[in-house]
Amino acid sequence: MPREDVVDVPAIGEGLCVSNVFQTNMVIQRDKPVSVWGWGEPGEKVTVSFADQQVSAVAAADRSWEVALTPLSASGEPQVMTIKGKDTTLTLENILVGDVWVLGGQSNMEFPITNVVDGELEIASANFPRIRLLTPPRGKGFDSVRSFERLHEWSNWSGRHFRKGDWLACTPETVRDFSAIGYVFGRRLHMAAGVPIGLVDTSWGGTTVETWTPAAEVESIQQTETQDLLKTWQEKIDSWDAQADLQKQIEKYERQKKQLTDQGKPIPSHLKKPTELRPGPIADKNRPGQCYASVIKPLEGFAVKGAVFHQGYNNCFSGSAGARMYYQVFGKMIASWRRAFGDEQLPFCIISLCTAGEPQTRANFARQMNDIGAMIREAQYRTFRDLYDGGDRNVGFVSSFNFRHRSYHPKIKIPVGERAAMWAFVSQYELMRGDEYWLPPTIKEVNKVEGAIQLTMSTSITTKDDSDGDMLGFAIAGEDRRFYPAEIKYLQTGTDSRNRPQYNRNVLVLSSPFVSSPVHFRHAWARNPMTNLVNNRGVPIATQRSDNWTNADLLKALTGKDAEDPGQLSRGESHAIGAALEKEDRRRQIAEAKSLLEQEQEDSAE
Repeated sequence: MPREDVVDVPAIGEGLCVSNVFQTNMVIQRDKPVSVWGWGEPGEKVTVSFADQQVSAVAAADRSWEVALTPLSASGEPQVMTIKGKDTTLTLENILVGDVWVLGGQSNMEFPITNVVDGELEIASANFPRIRLLTPPRGKGFDSVRSFERLHEWSNWSGRHFRKGDWLACTPETVRDFSAIGYVFGRRLHMAAGVPIGLVDTSWGGTTVETWTPAAEVESIQQTETQDLLKTWQEKIDSWDAQADLQKQIEKYERQKKQLTDQGKPIPSHLKKPTELRPGPIADKNRPGQCYASVIKPLEGFAVKGAVFHQGYNNCFSGSAGARMYYQVFGKMIASWRRAFGDEQLPFCIISLCTAGEPQTRANFARQMNDIGAMIREAQYRTFRDLYDGGDRNVGFVSSFNFRHRSYHPKIKIPVGERAAMWAFVSQYELMRGDEYWLPPTIKEVNKVEGAIQLTMSTSITTKDDSDGDMLGFAIAGEDRRFYPAEIKYLQTGTDSRNRPQYNRNVLVLSSPFVSSPVHFRHAWARNPMTNLVNNRGVPIATQRSDNWTNADLLKALTGKDAEDPGQLSRGESHAIGAALEKEDRRRQIAEAKSLLEQEQEDSAE
């Protein structure tokens, strides 16, 4: 239940007020100009004083005012900001100067530390008075302003109210419901860099990449898949009949009421006859631009150090076309966030889509490749490579798929936050030297040799568990588009003086007895992939492929049938391709078993 002693605060108050991002207990970004803004009476002179600076502005006709503080050095000493108008002075206390990081994405970023493996240990030791936490509420959609409310917000997911919009010092009590990945990321930075850390969690469960992108940016993309998405949304909005929807709600209520009455049960107090019209698709959280307007727009102009973004699950429901749309939009989203926070080179770390569902094994290898999740990860990695290869050294990429878990809310979050912190240590804080601590190994060259594909990597490759077992993770296919798990070997370069083989561990050779002439490869191509290939620092090879085949192409190859909609398979078509892939797995396993038996017979004969 909400605490009665903590009052709600509107986004814009009467008289002199400041945006609610500026509060007691906040962290102000160091080493950057800092804008402070708010509202007053038209023509009112407003003076902001902080850290020996005093800056004034005059409120405009729409009541808005804004000043800029010159860059400040980091400071863990609590300081006071005053905002003085004609008759009113606002006082914000216990303000620190350090690094502010924005956390974005959907529920796997939102997922609280209390629900993860070893989370209670983290909570018990979370006494960090110089780490400050802020979770803004979900705003007013396209009607949002450059501020947010401070209120008790209901969560349908948790079935209770959460206090949103308050800056809080990090304690075991305040961190409990905070983002697990975000907290661990911030804790590592604070402990290593020794500066105050502010964490702003903007994530929202069940959201898509296009909703976190300004609507105008999405609309500017002319590729077919994005335009089709926009057309679909417009059709939903145009066809919405609020009165008909209300009538359906009423009919549902009457059925529920009658059922309870017939059963002799009382009518619960929460079951009331609907009377209000619902807004429908126009207010849907996944309408393109909706979450950006609701949560990011109120923060526009706020100085921050960088952002960490973990999302993708809800974009897995739109087929191959949806994955292509993701790639078209994601780079625009990153650029938009950078503009929102006033820094075209804002550090931005991408955490790729996490695992879910049945783990991929040799037994179900092909069947598990039929998952759009791999295409979303591919789009995320391609976006990263576009930026990084273009010279952007403030973009980061972290894979989370090798922390394997069946749940679509994997509880292994602490290592993910630490992996993101590793990127920041190297690229933003210079606390460690060497991109190999975070940068995924890159495929530098692809060569097709007799019966195999040869990959030259940017670094030497080993296995995650450092065992003597097989290297796992690649699949290869011939022109028939049928993928098989690859046998992965290092390139043998010769022998030493004792006739022992010598290998180049930067070169992987992919082959399969089922693919005589391979033409393409895929790596980590499943929602919960079977792979163990990493560099010497444990960083996995990212999800990627050399082909551009869609699931509709594979349907044609496996069943001989054309998809009704090449962009997204129907349920029946998905079942058909799944059944065909299961047959491929069984056929391969039978052949492997026969080969093993034949080998054993030969060995016995000898």
